[in-house]
Amino acid sequence: MRLFPKTQQFFFWLFISLGFSSLWAFTRPNPFLNQPNPSRPNIVFILADDLGWGDLSSFGAPDLRTPHIDSIINGGVKFTNFYANSPVCSPSRAALLSGRWPERMGVPGVIRDETWDSWGYLAPGQLLPNYLTKAGYHTALVGKWHLGLESPNLPNERGFQEFYGLLEGMMDDYVAKRRHNTNFLRHNKQTVDPPGHVTDLFTDKAVNYLNGRNAKANQPFFLYLAYTAPHDPLQPPAEYLDRVQKREPNIDPMRAKLVALIEHMDDNVGRVMATLKANGQFNNTLVIFTSDNGGWKPGKPNVGPYRGFKGTMYEGGIRISAGAMWLGHIQPGRVSAEKLLLMDWMPTLMQVAGTAVPSGLDATSFLDQLTNANARALPERPLYFVRREGQDTYKGLQIHALQLGDWKLLQPTPFAPYELYNLKEDPAETTDLFTKERRKADELVKMLMEHIRTGGSVPWQKPVVVR
Repeated sequence: MRLFPKTQQFFFWLFISLGFSSLWAFTRPNPFLNQPNPSRPNIVFILADDLGWGDLSSFGAPDLRTPHIDSIINGGVKFTNFYANSPVCSPSRAALLSGRWPERMGVPGVIRDETWDSWGYLAPGQLLPNYLTKAGYHTALVGKWHLGLESPNLPNERGFQEFYGLLEGMMDDYVAKRRHNTNFLRHNKQTVDPPGHVTDLFTDKAVNYLNGRNAKANQPFFLYLAYTAPHDPLQPPAEYLDRVQKREPNIDPMRAKLVALIEHMDDNVGRVMATLKANGQFNNTLVIFTSDNGGWKPGKPNVGPYRGFKGTMYEGGIRISAGAMWLGHIQPGRVSAEKLLLMDWMPTLMQVAGTAVPSGLDATSFLDQLTNANARALPERPLYFVRREGQDTYKGLQIHALQLGDWKLLQPTPFAPYELYNLKEDPAETTDLFTKERRKADELVKMLMEHIRTGGSVPWQKPVVVR
């Protein structure tokens, strides 16, 4: 049957239009173009606890073996200038999940079960899992929470649909799983008391979760797997310690325990990766590994060429190892020197999930820098760090640090003078330039004072009800 001339013209131009549209769609930048499954990716965020910057073989440690964590870092992008928002746990985790400076989330210090020594109370507001849930993700936390011990700041009340883990910040024993003789392990809101080493336990639950989500493959998931390792007490399984001592006969005894605890965690990360691959989830999953702050000094951590440890504002306390892999999106073997903060993951992951980033965040998305080796560097910005603490050294006050470009201002204790370092010329922070570079010091002090002033408007203690 012949078509009328106008009809012929219509289909001719429709064909031409569709052809150019297809060509445009093929050639324009598309972050999901090479992805075997074009749906939004799953996200697995693995967070170590108190891992020294150099305590991975991929970050230069000569006396330990971390092949599974290295497979994440070497299989994607390795970040050499990543920072925690604080040299201690709770503030860094608050920043990670909120995209805000921790003191603006009411968490300038560590939240503890002992109220007389607790220095934070998580402020109301939407966290990363809230936004991801709205975007259609299923959200789960397995492991350490450390942002509240009671309602309304329990994980299920702050966005996680599934929770299996520890409310407190640490355990006095990795097998007994108690803190101050109290059990803080929960499955959602139910107290649980399972046997076994807690690193194995958290991995078991993460594997169970991944297997369960495989049956619901039409819904993407966000799994936040927050290990307590290698936080003290240094308590690896006996066979791991024996292996390290035989392999490294001259190793310091405390260091041996730390290495064994890290290697035990690495094997557990391997179980998670094997599950993703067995389930067919790996091809459509962004996997991230990092830490919450620097290494614990008594454990003899490897902090690379840097000064300081967990709790201090020197580089060894706040600089963290980090890496991410995402098949088809992140070129394997990349190394990035982009200067980033733990809180920057929040807007980045929201963009990965395809949802709008809310206004008012302090964090900056680095999705382009994550997925594109040729991306333009982020603009220079000030990086602030905070820690409020008790004890005789701090007496309930705060210490701070500020990085701006190559310059870093810090205060070792609330009662010590400020120090100034040029990190480009002196990455080990050996030469205090505060007096010599007084103009730069005064500039940074002024910036830091304004930051402290605005952060001080947010309560960090549980609200008191006046009757």
